[in-house]
Amino acid sequence: MTKEIKINIANGLEARPVAQLVQIASKYESSIYLECQDKRINAKSIMGMMSLGLASGTVVAVTAEGKDEEKAIQNIEEYLSSAK
Repeated sequence: MTKEIKINIANGLEARPVAQLVQIASKYESSIYLECQDKRINAKSIMGMMSLGLASGTVVAVTAEGKDEEKAIQNIEEYLSSAK
């Protein structure tokens, strides 16, 4: 399952938002990846996610594969699209 999601977090994915995203992704058994600009990163890898340096307004493709993929994508979308 893949869904495109626009990042609405004010300062983009800096250290704290990345840590929260990794925590959310790590709750699920599914394999979860974020794709942006020819990079495909494991959403459960804090170092990988930090390397993306995603800004607010960026659209990423979130892919989840596994038995809880729908719930995983739903929660990640709620987090990334919330303007906190």
